[in-house]
Amino acid sequence: MQQRIYIDTSVFGGYFETEFQLWSKRLINKVTEQKYKAVVSDITLLELEPALEYVKKLAIEVTSKYGEFITAGVAEKELAEMYLKERIVTHRFRSDALHIAIASISKVDILVSWNFKHIVNLNR
Repeated sequence: MQQRIYIDTSVFGGYFETEFQLWSKRLINKVTEQKYKAVVSDITLLELEPALEYVKKLAIEVTSKYGEFITAGVAEKELAEMYLKERIVTHRFRSDALHIAIASISKVDILVSWNFKHIVNLNR
């Protein structure tokens, strides 16, 4: 059975940025080889609205062909609010709390992000 990998906005942008390109491409290639199933949320697509067209196209293609689309519901929003209340994530970065909540409630196997301040941070 494929592992379900929640992919946040930074990974799609990182696919085209020198700093994260190698790792983003490796991950996306594994998804297209169907070694992993991509899980993408409405929050990710919303955050990508101002992005360049080729970044949006990549996210939509990966999701539609090799992934699963999840919409943040009441439970996800309530959990995100708890993260904010407990100051695990600051209110300014509400969408980061939503990414974590969506991944948690959806029971994905792995959450992948290049956001080392709010999402991939062992001290939080």
